[in-house]
Amino acid sequence: MKAVKIGGFQPKLFSSLKNYSKETFIQDLLAGVIVGIVALPLAIAFGIASGATPEKGILTAIVAGFLISFFGGSKVQIGGPTGAFIVIVYGIIENYGMNGLYVATFMAGAFLILMGLLHLGTIIKYIPYPIIVGFTSGIALTIFTTQIKDLFGLQIENVPSGFIEKWGCYFQHMDTINWWSLAVGVVSVVIIAVTPKISSKLPGSLLAIIFMTIACMLLEKSGVQGIETIGSRFSINASIPQASVPKINLTVIRELASPALVIAMLGAIESLLSAAVADGVIGDRHDSNQELVGQGIANMIVPIIGGIPATGAIARTMTNINNGGRTPVAGLIHAVVLALIYLFLMPLIKYIPMPCLAGVLVVVSYNMSGWRSFTAIFRNPKSDIIVLMVTFLLTVVFDLTIAIEVGVLIACLLCMKRMAETTNISVISDEIDPSADTDVMGNLEHLAIPEGVKVYEINGPYFFGIANRFEEMMSDMGGHPKVRIIRMRKVPFIDSTGIHNLTNMCAMCSHMGVQVVLSGVNENVMKVIKSSGLAETLGNENICSHINVALERARQIVGE
Repeated sequence: MKAVKIGGFQPKLFSSLKNYSKETFIQDLLAGVIVGIVALPLAIAFGIASGATPEKGILTAIVAGFLISFFGGSKVQIGGPTGAFIVIVYGIIENYGMNGLYVATFMAGAFLILMGLLHLGTIIKYIPYPIIVGFTSGIALTIFTTQIKDLFGLQIENVPSGFIEKWGCYFQHMDTINWWSLAVGVVSVVIIAVTPKISSKLPGSLLAIIFMTIACMLLEKSGVQGIETIGSRFSINASIPQASVPKINLTVIRELASPALVIAMLGAIESLLSAAVADGVIGDRHDSNQELVGQGIANMIVPIIGGIPATGAIARTMTNINNGGRTPVAGLIHAVVLALIYLFLMPLIKYIPMPCLAGVLVVVSYNMSGWRSFTAIFRNPKSDIIVLMVTFLLTVVFDLTIAIEVGVLIACLLCMKRMAETTNISVISDEIDPSADTDVMGNLEHLAIPEGVKVYEINGPYFFGIANRFEEMMSDMGGHPKVRIIRMRKVPFIDSTGIHNLTNMCAMCSHMGVQVVLSGVNENVMKVIKSSGLAETLGNENICSHINVALERARQIVGE
């Protein structure tokens, strides 16, 4: 099959179908069936935990899973609802209702497509690691907190939304524990934890649901009451949903722009991280921009059929790889398997006990917590620890939107501080050591600095973090030489603040009768200096290629 490329973007599906064989299809078929079965309990659990319904979780896994595999940039990525979205989705539904969630998801999809079209797929990797660990661990703790009620079978009518308030409410109602519910939840966790030790290919969460559903049905027949099931909380409807476009207006867009951007960022980070991990296993290379486009298309279509946000899922992607999946066809088959389960087996889902689903999510939260990565960061510089803890605490105590915004802001400020610290300014007034200089040329006797000349060297980026310090240094120095040589051989770039301060300094020096000479300016910095008009103000004869020429120019000025 000939690969189709539209507007510079090519889904991996089309290139993967070239030389596609029967053997590859059989591998993809087996992997797709297994991943579809594994994805079922997770889709149900994520749908319920997000404040939606089991059907919405499964529908999202079907539609988004199909579209992400069809339009994505990874051969083996499996898409669907994930634990990372639980916190933000729950908050949106609570504050704006289901229509608000649909609008936010649609907008997030548009943001993702825009990121892909602007080729921002590679930029995502520059988000600091402590921020990713901080909000991932915070989400994990929040998910665990939301499952305490179902895990212990607590009799609470309305659980508070705040983290601290939730735990206070739980402790107040600990006398209402249903020990049978707790037993179901604990046994579910044990089954999921033990299953991989028996066989890595057995889906632990599905086995836990099957065993505990049967066990609860037997317990109910023997007279045990009070174990809540999906059917006792939700009305199960397996009908094909009607397509409906979310109600969008300017007010709603303004209110939901920030949550939508958080959904887009989370989706981008998780999907590209999953694709990168998969690349390392199968020895392939994903197209990050195409992956963002695929994720965006999925998230724009999903709300039309009443679904929730979706992204690439690391656990399901690895299950796909471990079972032989090597092309996006496996992802398409996984979606078809889920669709068949939805159409023909949905009525059985009502018997699944809620404590069992709580156990599934407890394991998800543990795996998601990354506690080893969390503790390892405490051996890093204090700035990394600050970013980690601020992001983690804001995620847990407030919400993910604030956590990411503040975390990125702090990380940017710390990055600028570090960049400023790497730039230093030195003053040379006697002679230049030729052994330490790479731009020295000609006879070494010319390296002596003439009387009335001072040489300043800027070592590092000349941006707003250092420009003010250089200006203050100049103004604080007593005495006025006839010539000031500024060596810029180690300045990789200069920003508008640096140019502004350099221009002001040149004007101030000119007013005092001091000539400024620039030395060793590289090509990129020279372009900025010329475009700003500073080169014309200084005169081209005062912008020298290396220090020898600059010193010779200084002698001419002093002689004049």
